[in-house]
Amino acid sequence: MTSTNNTYDDVTMVVADLDGTLLHDGKTFEDRFLTQRSIDSINRMHDAGIKFVVETARPVSTGYSFVQKLPVAAVAYLNGALLDFNPASSDYDMLTSPTLPKDGHLQKIGFSSKRACEVCKYLLEELPGMEVGIVMDDVRYTNFDVTKYWKTQTWRYTDFDDVPDGTADKLILFPNEEQWKRVGRLIPDDFDVHISEGSLWMLMNPQANKEHALSILADRMSTPLSRTVSFGDDLVDIAMLRESGRGVAVANANPDVLKIADEICPSNNDDGVAQWVENNLL
Repeated sequence: MTSTNNTYDDVTMVVADLDGTLLHDGKTFEDRFLTQRSIDSINRMHDAGIKFVVETARPVSTGYSFVQKLPVAAVAYLNGALLDFNPASSDYDMLTSPTLPKDGHLQKIGFSSKRACEVCKYLLEELPGMEVGIVMDDVRYTNFDVTKYWKTQTWRYTDFDDVPDGTADKLILFPNEEQWKRVGRLIPDDFDVHISEGSLWMLMNPQANKEHALSILADRMSTPLSRTVSFGDDLVDIAMLRESGRGVAVANANPDVLKIADEICPSNNDDGVAQWVENNLL
């Protein structure tokens, strides 16, 4: 099919978030899914010479299965804390290992687990009972039962005295209504905060975010940002959409995302990304 919009003839890279954007909703987190239409459209786009990149807050344990179904040129997991520049060379064990491959196709942007434990203990001193945890090498070290939010993710109870040495990817917080009012003032200056789906607080290395990941990946693939199109739905996607040559929000996106988007496509449950690709790039 010939493109109906010549504006996009110079696009060389398309970037998409997963949850709420490329994936359809499900009754539970585990029920969210990728449609065959999306898979087919992205494959046709790939065959036309346009690179496809996934940027997701998901860890490897819940993101890898979707990546395997798509012709991805690169992936940013954990909101940009883990970058995979060559997914064809990666497998699950490699992506979740504390040791990075010598060829340099994986990059971690995190912080020491020692520092992570210090922050968790400090937050619990100030807000006793808050649900907090550390994500490292696809294991969640938490003071709460992770299965109440994610049924399939590996986790271990901790008092933050027995977490192994290593490079942590992010801290996760689930503050209740009262804790929510106070926790923002307690975040140390060496962390950035990202709030996902209105409930999950993620404390990250300030360089671990979707817009920085986009810049790194575009540079690695010799793609000018002006020739990229990004799709998203949540607050954590805003800077990525702004950084791209064209930022497209799905119709179900957070109102703040809809406000800054260059364009709005149909919702995730209507295969909005696939529709946009079919109408503009194929």
